[in-house]
Amino acid sequence: MLDLCFSKPEEIVKRLCERLRMERLAQQMTQADVAGRAGIGTNTVSNLEAGRNVGFENLVRVAMVLGRTKELEALFLPKLESLDDIRRYEESATRQRIKRKPGHA
Repeated sequence: MLDLCFSKPEEIVKRLCERLRMERLAQQMTQADVAGRAGIGTNTVSNLEAGRNVGFENLVRVAMVLGRTKELEALFLPKLESLDDIRRYEESATRQRIKRKPGHA
């Protein structure tokens, strides 16, 4: 597993774009194939692979076509490493907003 803690955002984007392209090629699909199945334009797939800004929904659509939705679904799963973590997570599920700390405007 690659540790991305010390990477710049643009470096992470570049690696993810490379992986997206490699996955598409591994599945022997053209950009047009992916675009057609995802219901998006070929230029959108090209932009995704190039790291140009496109909507998150388009990324999800491409991930679905490539059979990689489980990875996206796992993206922001909570880290529950102790009973206190579980308790905080369950309590936060009912909380609607985070209260501001005094002195932070």
